[in-house]
Amino acid sequence: MTKAKRILLIMTDQQRWDTIHALGCKGAITPNLDQLTRECTVFEKCYTPSPVCAPARLSMYSGLYPGKHGSTNNSPDILYTGNGMYGMLSEAGYRTCSIGKMHFVRDRYDLHGLKERITQEELPDPSADDYTKFLLETEYDYVIDYNGQRSEMYYIPQISQLPQKYHPTQWIGDKTVEFLEGLNPEEPTFLMASFIHPHPPYAPPVPWNKLHRSEMLLPFAPDNSQDLISYHNYKQNMYKGLSAGVDNHLLTLMKDYYYSCITFVDYQIGRIFQALKKRGLYDDTLIIFTSDHGELLGDYHCLGKRTMLDAVAKVPLLVKYPGKDASHCTDVCSLLDLMPTILNYAGIPLPQELDGQNLFCANNAREFVYSQYSSGTTGLYMIVSNNDKLIYSAADQRYWYFEHFPEEKDQYSPANPRCVHMKKLLNEFIACDCSLNKEKEAVDMEQIRQNYHYTLIKQDSVKRMADEKAQLPPGYEIDLDIQYTWKHETWKRDK
Repeated sequence: MTKAKRILLIMTDQQRWDTIHALGCKGAITPNLDQLTRECTVFEKCYTPSPVCAPARLSMYSGLYPGKHGSTNNSPDILYTGNGMYGMLSEAGYRTCSIGKMHFVRDRYDLHGLKERITQEELPDPSADDYTKFLLETEYDYVIDYNGQRSEMYYIPQISQLPQKYHPTQWIGDKTVEFLEGLNPEEPTFLMASFIHPHPPYAPPVPWNKLHRSEMLLPFAPDNSQDLISYHNYKQNMYKGLSAGVDNHLLTLMKDYYYSCITFVDYQIGRIFQALKKRGLYDDTLIIFTSDHGELLGDYHCLGKRTMLDAVAKVPLLVKYPGKDASHCTDVCSLLDLMPTILNYAGIPLPQELDGQNLFCANNAREFVYSQYSSGTTGLYMIVSNNDKLIYSAADQRYWYFEHFPEEKDQYSPANPRCVHMKKLLNEFIACDCSLNKEKEAVDMEQIRQNYHYTLIKQDSVKRMADEKAQLPPGYEIDLDIQYTWKHETWKRDK
């Protein structure tokens, strides 16, 4: 009799590739991921199909590049209408469940092919979010920003308003352990545990907030940093606060809290593994750990994502495949390879038109993978191999070519035959972009650079002011009709 197969996909949000202690990050505290690296295949050169959340995740479960599924940013205007990997597993008889963040940009409340969905999404309707309903039944029902306070605090390190037992990371760990404890080992199962952290705000609970003091080095910021960033980095820095200048103390503390969030997730991963081991299910479960994209974290004097530099474009990928020995793979691969890999393991025939490939098929050698953010006049694109990378920014009207990693020193030359070859392939990739609502307005980069150092735009509006007003003492009134102006041009950096 064929044994039922189990697949466990653990995903974080915005976790850099270089954040695991056993893989060289000496400041990280990740004992459970460290142990996994000794039991799995470590894919050292895995790249995201898109350096933002929703397109990367849609590529992961559809097996298609953003230009084909239509999501090139976090907009709901997409072409893809299928249920991808989740639906195919369900149709094949698998019990399919997701716990945590999925970031479906269209039909956010739907199952998208899953049979069960336990949500922690910050959904507009609190009654549709399982974590919010849980929190409203506790003495911390007044906490609105349970993932951390955003707006002007978005990149300010902060201690969670919640104790550990009510923190979203702990809740996802609890729900995953609960699922595994009730699992029928005779039923084929796909489970995805998806943590929103270390996505900002960096808000670990006590005592996890004090783990990394002084161990963190300053961000990587070579002298040529400004030459390596594109239009999207300038725009990000303006609304994430870094255009006002670099504060090394803040950046170091930011890294402390970012890595503390990762350590807290690692603790949950250990609990999840222990739940499998207690039932004797660990060894024959396909276990995958990855993230949707990375985070600049002060590197190149930038914050956020939306870049093809390795700090964001490269992601951790660990795969413990039953029956395979631990190893390291140095071939370039992509998150969209997870769909065919998982379906192949489950014995499900693959759709004909896929961009992804089975990670464990020896015949799937390829030289390049691609990545895309936005489209049209603001499109940002990458082609990358084991040894080099070419980036194109439509807004900047510029190419960057990197031959040696992780140095990332631009060596682009139109006379370089390798640049010519990769440029041709990248242009063919761009020509296949079928995404909707492509940007058409030309970008004035000179104007953006001119205003960059004195324009500070608040990250978002106080859209939840009414919720916060309701928590004020009786009789204390505020005017909800105040016109807030988030653009300030009164401060100018000394030249």
